[in-house]
Formats: sequence, C-alpha cells, structure tokens
Amino acid sequence: MACFAQRDDRRFKQFMALECVAYVGHFWLLGQPTAVASSLVSLGRSAASLRSRSPWVAACFIALSIGLGLWLQSGWLTLLPIAASCIGTTALFFFQGLPMRLLMLMGTLLWLSNNLLVGSIGGSLLEACIAGTNLWTMVRMRHLQRAPQSRH
Repeated sequence: MACFAQRDDRRFKQFMALECVAYVGHFWLLGQPTAVASSLVSLGRSAASLRSRSPWVAACFIALSIGLGLWLQSGWLTLLPIAASCIGTTALFFFQGLPMRLLMLMGTLLWLSNNLLVGSIGGSLLEACIAGTNLWTMVRMRHLQRAPQSRH
C-alpha cells in the first residue's frame, strides 16, 4: 500500500518493484503460474521504467506479457493478470502523475478480480486496500494541483 501512497513517480516505481517481489512468492504458493509470470514481468518493467521511457522497451515488456500469458493461460481467468500487466506497463512508460495512477487503478481492479476468482482472500483484501489508497492519493494530488500557489 505504501507504493500507492507515493505522490512522487520515482518512489512509486521503486515501491512497485518491491511489491512485485512479494506477489511472485504469493502467487507461486497459490499455484498460479500465469500470475507469477505476470508479476515477474511487472517487476522487470517497474525496474526498467525507472531508467527508461522508451516505447521500444515498453513494447518488449508488453510483448513478453502477452507471450507468456498465451503460453501459460488455461482459460479466460488467467488472462486478467496479463491485461493488468500490459495496462501497468503502458502507465509506467507513457504517463506520469494522475493519468499514470488512473491506469494503475484499472490494473489494480483487474488484479482484484483475479484474486477474488482464484480465492485469494489476502490478495483480494490487499488489492482492495491498494485501490482505496490509490484513489485517496489521486484525490490528494488533484487537490494540490487545484490549490493556488503560495506566494513567497
């Protein structure tokens, strides 16, 4: 949740990488290989987005997500993490601030759906908290954008 409380984009991406490490272990223990693969790709893309905003790098991560997803998928449900990963990649490489967080919220809602459908109670609660934290941070950021600049 600390990731989505960040207003600074760089810190957001750093925390996102740490979150992905936890997700890899979580979904491995649940026996969800597509979600593990998606989390590994998300870890790589979060780290890469700290150094690059290249459309080519983003396209490689999207292609990797889709390729792994198609290889590991076992039904429509397993495509939710892949869609979330592609949306997250787009957000991290092509957007900043509020638009980036709005796309990340869309990805969070896909992960929440996945977790509910696979029976991950802890994961579902975490994603719901992340969605709430992200919404609260977006409201705070919007409020700061609208506030008149103080004069010194």
